[in-house]
Amino acid sequence: MDLEDMRRHYAARSLDVGDLDPSPFRQFDRWMREAIETKVLEPNAMSLATSTPDGQPGLRTVLLKGFDERGLVFYTNYDSAKAAQLAANPLVALLFLWLPLERQVVITGRAEKVSAAESFRYFVSRPRDSRIGAWASRQSEVITTRSLLETKFAEMKAKFAEGEIPLPGFWGGFRVQPATFEFWQGRPNRMHDRLRYACQGDGRWLISRLMP
Repeated sequence: MDLEDMRRHYAARSLDVGDLDPSPFRQFDRWMREAIETKVLEPNAMSLATSTPDGQPGLRTVLLKGFDERGLVFYTNYDSAKAAQLAANPLVALLFLWLPLERQVVITGRAEKVSAAESFRYFVSRPRDSRIGAWASRQSEVITTRSLLETKFAEMKAKFAEGEIPLPGFWGGFRVQPATFEFWQGRPNRMHDRLRYACQGDGRWLISRLMP
């Protein structure tokens, strides 16, 4: 397998300051809509980077479930490894990779829990079995065999066979309040376009072009 010769020629689009909306949230909305319309697989999938107190990084893919000018929201088990890292260090980075559009968006910011009411509103919108799965999985815990997980799921399914499924106290959302957005557009000869918004406070954003 020769990975050194694997490369793609990016030439479909360009990105200049004049192309950008003054608001990074509206610009992100524009690119997200294009990713959805282009039928990018899982356009709301984002890599979430966290770290432990001693600096050991953690990385996983989660799904964006909402965003506005307050920030970007995802949901998880509050007893998970990622939630423990967020409790110790709320500074995070997010990465959206939309290869069919030759685009990336990198966001840095601070994560905080959303309200229980907001978590509940999303939880009840999930498919019933997904709600049961939230009760069944003690996320990030070691198990010896998958059958243990499947048994727990069956137990929870029997427990909640009738009536509504309550929101687990250990499950809910985080909102990432952005400090920076970087919009990356692939260009020929690795001379990519990178445009960064940096929060200046009071709703003001400084836009800068970065070398690729």
